[in-house]
Amino acid sequence: MSKEQNVVEFYVICNRLKNLIRAGWKEWQVSAERVESVAEHIYGVQMLAIAMWSEYNYSIDLKTVLFMLAVHELEETVIGDLTLFDMSASSKKELGHNAVCKILSNLANRQVIQDIIFEFDEGKTPEAIFARQCDKLECDIQCKLYDEMKAVDLDSLKDNQVLQIPSVKEMIERQGSWSGAWLKFSQQRYNYDENFMQVSNFVMDNNIAKKQ
Repeated sequence: MSKEQNVVEFYVICNRLKNLIRAGWKEWQVSAERVESVAEHIYGVQMLAIAMWSEYNYSIDLKTVLFMLAVHELEETVIGDLTLFDMSASSKKELGHNAVCKILSNLANRQVIQDIIFEFDEGKTPEAIFARQCDKLECDIQCKLYDEMKAVDLDSLKDNQVLQIPSVKEMIERQGSWSGAWLKFSQQRYNYDENFMQVSNFVMDNNIAKKQ
């Protein structure tokens, strides 16, 4: 294929993410005029990365982080936005990597892009560790925004598989809100560093949608 065709075909594939609604918001039946797509999540997490880098002076290569975050959901153009309820983490990783290799197969610099996606997935370099924390925290912040909009009605979610988990139900009762439980769960599950934990606590304790 020609270079022109490679460019356009890759763009068209990535363009699918503009219309792919994030699985978590579908699971929780978020009711909003506009529910976040995967492409919007990618933009949001890049902006969050810039802000965290700016305010906390991380010694990282920000350009590498932004490149990493730009392509970190590339697999979802093929396999969709799967959750741990759909399959195990290891199976999802294998499926995703196979999809990435297929998507990139015609690009001249496919190895560079593939390597940076795999670096993100491994989560061992300073850039990958930082990017993965941004990825999780962005979701937490969006959850809080939806909660402040009253976009989730827990009383109507009796069939929600997440809500059926006893520990989740207990956490919602203890935290007093859907977003409070979500944020606390992330704090316990993901290895946030001190700075990300501070931002997470700020989000939990404040009305963040108010005009500044």
